[in-house]
Amino acid sequence: MNFVKKHGVLERNSVLLLIGIIIVILIGGIVEIIPLFRKETVIEPVDGMRPYTPLELTGYNIYIREGCYNCHSQQIRALRDEVVRYGHYSLAAESMYDHPFQWGSKRTGPDLARVGGKYSDEWHKGHMINPRDLVPESIMPTYSFLMNNEIDAHNMYRHLKALRVVGVPYSDETVEWAGKDALVQATGEPRVDTTGLLERYEKK
Repeated sequence: MNFVKKHGVLERNSVLLLIGIIIVILIGGIVEIIPLFRKETVIEPVDGMRPYTPLELTGYNIYIREGCYNCHSQQIRALRDEVVRYGHYSLAAESMYDHPFQWGSKRTGPDLARVGGKYSDEWHKGHMINPRDLVPESIMPTYSFLMNNEIDAHNMYRHLKALRVVGVPYSDETVEWAGKDALVQATGEPRVDTTGLLERYEKK
């Protein structure tokens, strides 16, 4: 009964009620948010994870620019039908260097978290040029124009430097070699010095 009387004081006094609400929200926010700033406590380490190479980062940026995330997520949920169809469910460590990360539940098209290793490069190339050549029921638009676009390898170092500010562990060396590393990975150009490429970016 005594508790009810004290509660009545809060209900009749809007200022006290507002202060109480703010205190509860602050406590809840602290409990929920602060642990997220300690990445090591919320992300279980996975062997082989590394930041994107400059060329992979360029592809990631095109994925975001073209709005692919509107139909495809980058998260395989821990549901039996998704794991059977796509493979192992997504782990937080797999997206620890993504800014922004592309997890979600949108499924107009298949999840893309593990599609890269499921089909050949030629399949992916043909699918981007005209999706219906490979998947007749697809409603995906064509991206054949990407075949004629060129990437700006000379300015890739700027993006690596920006990501380093938010915690992606790019070294001075990886920033310096960004453009050349992208060219080597994209074309295997023999005239470009490949020294240290595999050392800078170990296989995922």
